[in-house]
Amino acid sequence: MKENYKETIEKLKKYKQNEIVNIIAKKYTEEENCKIVEQLKNINLEQVIELYKNAENIPSIDENKIEHIQYTDLNSLSNEQFKEYKQIGIDVIKNNKYAVITMAGGQGTRLGHKGPKGTFKIDTINGEKYLFQIIVESLQKANKKYDVTIPWYIMTSEDNNDQTVEFLEKNNYFGYKKEKVKFFKQGKVPMIKTDGNIVIDQNKLIKEASDGNGSIYKSLKDAELLKEMKSQGIEWIFVGGVDNILLKIVDPILTGLTIKENNLISSKSVVKKNAKEKVGVFCKLNGVPKVIEYTELPEKMAEDIDENGELLYGEVNILSHLFNIKALEKLAEQKLPYHTAFKKSNYLNEFGEFIEVLEPNAYKFESYIFDGFSFFDDMSILRVKREDEFAPIKNATGSDSPETAVKLYNDYIERNKN
Repeated sequence: MKENYKETIEKLKKYKQNEIVNIIAKKYTEEENCKIVEQLKNINLEQVIELYKNAENIPSIDENKIEHIQYTDLNSLSNEQFKEYKQIGIDVIKNNKYAVITMAGGQGTRLGHKGPKGTFKIDTINGEKYLFQIIVESLQKANKKYDVTIPWYIMTSEDNNDQTVEFLEKNNYFGYKKEKVKFFKQGKVPMIKTDGNIVIDQNKLIKEASDGNGSIYKSLKDAELLKEMKSQGIEWIFVGGVDNILLKIVDPILTGLTIKENNLISSKSVVKKNAKEKVGVFCKLNGVPKVIEYTELPEKMAEDIDENGELLYGEVNILSHLFNIKALEKLAEQKLPYHTAFKKSNYLNEFGEFIEVLEPNAYKFESYIFDGFSFFDDMSILRVKREDEFAPIKNATGSDSPETAVKLYNDYIERNKN
């Protein structure tokens, strides 16, 4: 233990983590020293310091390298195309080559909900439902339709994994076969204050925050779930978020289109409401697929229209993605870029005193799932109707709130009664 402790202190000093060194020297018991030493074994300090050094360096995008990306409009398909794509997709699903991943690592804090976001309850035309329950209903409907039981993988986080598992156990997985449900945790990266010192939490450990949905690729590999999928013959994996209550998680059309176009990845899009809507849109950058944030797209380009009078960059990313197993295997070996968020984080100072902050004081680092698209030459984009497939719950009130999402959900149910 003494040797490990000495190495840990030297490592911390090497990366100028003097604050934590002082806390350890003055305030830590032998048991607490053991815990921090163990934690640091799994932390790449060099990477964290490098991320800190580049926290304010936002990569510039050369607008001359941004291009329109081709898409297929679901509602413009001919009867022949529709039937062909649908049959290709049905064959995949019926032959047990299809799986679903739900990204559910977030908490319901912004909704005023204590607990994982998937445990948030809404009041719909069909009664009160949890977000996880709505996903299970979609899966069960597909299982009945195609006479299969689709494997369901849930990506949690260190913060909410135990609560998520406990909730689904308590609710008997809403009738889903327990053996068909697997959990895995997304990655995490330490938060670091603006002064360069890593955040030490009230529990006297380094504060590690979930590192974004882009960690899904490596996390799947680390949990040996890619290997499991492959052994089961799964070839196509749908990935979506937990908070879009109109998400179509089993869609043979998207699967068939992707296969027909010889692509390994695909996504759905909806039309941008207007040039100023604050959403990420699909495009090509340097000749490869990319989702570009509204802050990155020059105002003039955001307003560009095509020969049909539509926005040239108007395909909104709705977090509805499909991957071939080969694509996930490839991405599990890649290093995705990290994006920086400036957050509030309480911490212990060098005297071991707990400091509560009122303003953002620390950097949080996240990778995004769509940054993986750039490792491929092309992808399929299927444009769908917003009112049919996009009812996100992000905010407590206003746009993308339970109120707006439930209205969209209820309207959809009413339209599709028969």
